[in-house]
Amino acid sequence: MKASAVALGGAAVGRASRATPLPVTWDPVAAADSIAADSVAAANVAATAPDSLPALAPPTSAPGQARRRSLATPVDGDRPNRVDTPNGSALTGRQADDGAWVYHLTAEEVEHAFAPGLTATCWGYNGQVHGPTLEAVEGDRVRIYVTNRLGVATTVHWHGVFLPSGMDGVGGLSQAPIAPGETFLYEFPITQSGTFMYHSHHDEMTQIALGLTGMFVVHPRREADVDRDVAFMLHEWLVEPGTSRPDPNAMSDFNVLTMNARAFPGTDPIVVGHNDRVRFRFGNLSPMDHHPIHLHGHYWTIVGTDGGAIPAAGQWPETTVLVPTGSTRTVEWTADALGDWAMHCHMTHHVMNQMGHGTPNMVGVDARALDRSVQPLAPGYMAMGENGMDEHGSHVEQGHMPVPENSIPMVGAAGPFGYITMGGMYTNVKVRPKPVDVTADPGWYDHPAGTVARAVSAEQAARDGVRLT
Repeated sequence: MKASAVALGGAAVGRASRATPLPVTWDPVAAADSIAADSVAAANVAATAPDSLPALAPPTSAPGQARRRSLATPVDGDRPNRVDTPNGSALTGRQADDGAWVYHLTAEEVEHAFAPGLTATCWGYNGQVHGPTLEAVEGDRVRIYVTNRLGVATTVHWHGVFLPSGMDGVGGLSQAPIAPGETFLYEFPITQSGTFMYHSHHDEMTQIALGLTGMFVVHPRREADVDRDVAFMLHEWLVEPGTSRPDPNAMSDFNVLTMNARAFPGTDPIVVGHNDRVRFRFGNLSPMDHHPIHLHGHYWTIVGTDGGAIPAAGQWPETTVLVPTGSTRTVEWTADALGDWAMHCHMTHHVMNQMGHGTPNMVGVDARALDRSVQPLAPGYMAMGENGMDEHGSHVEQGHMPVPENSIPMVGAAGPFGYITMGGMYTNVKVRPKPVDVTADPGWYDHPAGTVARAVSAEQAARDGVRLT
């Protein structure tokens, strides 16, 4: 099967054929030749080993125009990771003597912190939830060892990756499950590029819900250059207040919504330089829900899905990208507006923490008498506020309303102008003048004079013909 070339940010990328059975011996150079030859010639992918790609033209400085670079594969040794995973990590592959890239994943129980004050016993890989981001380059042969340190059998499925059926990781169908204490080997050629995922495919309801997931990024052999390349795994959990393990039986009442397994205020801010070109990769392995992710102050262009790159003519601008469950979306944008910008799921219950759907509606009701009646039985009890949820976070912050053991306020944290009333699947994107250290929180933005919304008097409004009554 042959497929046409597509463009990613102006860069031509070849969509290779599905994987064929593994050869007895592996020649990385011949494999790269074969993959390149299987792409349409217009893709302009060099039919040579990745480390011998021709030199590229110098980067352009034209505003908004993507620069290009060669993703040259080292002959040996470790390969540097190019994708950042906030609150997570990447697993660096190491090249074996035969040219294959080797990784080792260990499935195990993990004590995980979703946010300060909220921890749970989850399942993850290599001591973290979610597992580390794997990176490879189109044309690689990957060799992935998976060790099972859980008390139950498991497998790993490489979600969206073309490979031989026996490497697909579906327990009972494509392989025997990995028993506790065993190590299995997955080995296959990478014949495509894009943003993919990996996850358990054995007792899926339980194991995915407990955290056995991760991102798998495959770079094309030539790729549009960006200043920051960032991956986010979206997920949802039910952790009842006072408990210490997510409930894998949940179907709808999820109360902890996360980016890279963190709920705000536990999410690290994303720091970028002014006018940086940025790529965000979103993967969604939530058990049940889609997530429309919205960035304030900017728009992005949808450039890829888990089906690969979208041709330039088919890309479109959005301020919100819908990431369906079981899918990935890749967007690119230019950080051309200084400031602190919210990025969050636009499902409003997904920006709350540990709020059960059975919470009584008290909007418009003076609940103080109810609070006084219930508090002798449940110290610290406070009903939903008369004016909504705004009061909860600030009362907790001030120590007026203790939360149950191992739980967090339903809404976020103190901001520069008061309490931020979002939690869950929310983070801050901080755009700062260059040079900027993207690994450190620069603090809150210092707004220029006259650029912050403010209260006005009736006299001020009247000057513009607005009567305040």
